[in-house]
Parts: sequence; structure tokens; C-alpha cells
Amino acid sequence: MAAQGPVIPHRRERGQSELADWKEEHNKSHKQVRARVEHAFARMKTRKILRDCRLKGDGVHHAMLGIARMYNLALAG
Repeated sequence: MAAQGPVIPHRRERGQSELADWKEEHNKSHKQVRARVEHAFARMKTRKILRDCRLKGDGVHHAMLGIARMYNLALAG
């Protein structure tokens, strides 16, 4: 699967009072996903998973891949 790049929330343009309903819904779902990811990072930091991975090379990248695989295995049951 290819990387999709960053997902940027929709913002009102100058002079626009509100966003379209579909943009509001998209922002809401984006906010929920982002909150889950941020909470996961916080839990990993408190458990020293990421604290011990220095930012040299691919240490953090490999740690995140391993965590994602374990999470997917837990979901699959």
C-alpha cells in the first residue's frame, strides 16, 4: 500500500462564514482519528517504547511498524 501523505483539515476561506456540511463531517472524522493517534503516541512515550528509540536512522520507523503490526494482530484476534 502506498503512502497517502498528510491529511489537512478544511478551513474557511476569507469572507466565508461557515464550511459546507461535508467539510465539517470530514474535519470531525479527521479530529477523531488524530486524537486516537496522539493518545497512542502518549501511551507509547509513558511506557518508554519511543523514548528508547533515538532519532538516528530508522529506529522510530521500525518501532512504529512493529507496534502497528501488533495492533493489527490484536484486532484480527
